[in-house]
Amino acid sequence: MPQAELRCWLHDPDPQKFPYDVVVRHYHQVGKHFVAPELLSILSRVREVLPTLYCPWPDVQLLSAFLSTALDKPDGRYDYPTYLALDLLQLPSVDDPVERAAFARSRCDRLVAQLVTDALAFELAALDGRTTLLPEMRPTPDVVAKRCKHGLRVIRPALARMSLDGGLGASDPVGLVRQACSVVTADMSLAERQAIALGVLPVYTSHDEYLFLRVLQAFETTFALLTVQLMAAIDALDERKVDRALHFVNGSATALREAAPLFSLLATMQIESFRTFREFTEGASAIQSRNYKLVESLCRTPDATRVDSPAYHSVPEVHTRVLRGRRTLDDAYLAARDSGDLDERDRERLEFALADFARALLRWRQTHYRLAVRMLGEATGTGYTEGTPYLKSVRDIPVFRTVDAPGAMSDEGTARTR
Repeated sequence: MPQAELRCWLHDPDPQKFPYDVVVRHYHQVGKHFVAPELLSILSRVREVLPTLYCPWPDVQLLSAFLSTALDKPDGRYDYPTYLALDLLQLPSVDDPVERAAFARSRCDRLVAQLVTDALAFELAALDGRTTLLPEMRPTPDVVAKRCKHGLRVIRPALARMSLDGGLGASDPVGLVRQACSVVTADMSLAERQAIALGVLPVYTSHDEYLFLRVLQAFETTFALLTVQLMAAIDALDERKVDRALHFVNGSATALREAAPLFSLLATMQIESFRTFREFTEGASAIQSRNYKLVESLCRTPDATRVDSPAYHSVPEVHTRVLRGRRTLDDAYLAARDSGDLDERDRERLEFALADFARALLRWRQTHYRLAVRMLGEATGTGYTEGTPYLKSVRDIPVFRTVDAPGAMSDEGTARTR
């Protein structure tokens, strides 16, 4: 138990010397839902001293973000963002300066590669007998091989853009993943390694929850990228910079398609394992995803009934943003199209790009729904939602009002486990 080390730390509180390892180890041993009240009480005392510390702000910020995740359940504020430890990941934000949009792609490439390789490294450690972490319901070697195959599909485009794919020469998925894990780890900064190491505090001890958390974090990274790129596309259209707008819209469609294999990776979860740890995730649901709602509301203003529903009431900040009438890509495209500033070719290029992005997003929703049906059946959602009936009801909401997306509901992108 880490109580003694924490009490010692409180006598000389230096965030750089905080005993993260022993605290994380205990959370991993028992699951966040079952952490001892005495330990939670001491962690609360740690949080109370943070404002009194005189030390570099990044160190305080890291400890504060970690405690936000570690103490969410006793605080009564446990939800999707704290379950996924999103504050630790430092995702790009729609509120970032516009000039940072060009760097969001590289930031997200790094993060997706780090998250997925970390998940796969855990799979290999369990397969090799090198870890006792989350010991319940270990997958078979065949399932681990499938996870390696699908994980490689996710990270290969990012590794190529990062120029880290040159040394991947193994002939089988497991061997390739071992090489990828080594290459990505060697490329990480100390700060990145620490953030990744602290970013998994599972609620239970089921093996598959590690994969579940990392995949959801990777999806959040993708949607964070989309918010930045769609905002940049809106600004570019307002300035009639068509090529720049196309760059960001096309990049958003590509990001969604590159993330699609995450569904195949998630589909390898054992249903029994998922339903076991899910019992302890009540209160955290993807309906609380700020980045997903931002993407939806950046594309077009949601209908009034959608805004006045649990989907948007679950993300108050985005709900307020929509009510204030923030400009959307639909608005920007309509204004540019009707302004007379664009020639026919530019209008066609824009319409094609928007329709392509809409198809990618609608297919993402469809695949999400199908995977949820497979894993949940008709069970109620964990965020006090209706679960799969809710996903079914919202999967075909039009992405734009001005552009249709024919063929979006095809079987392309459906999660596979073969």
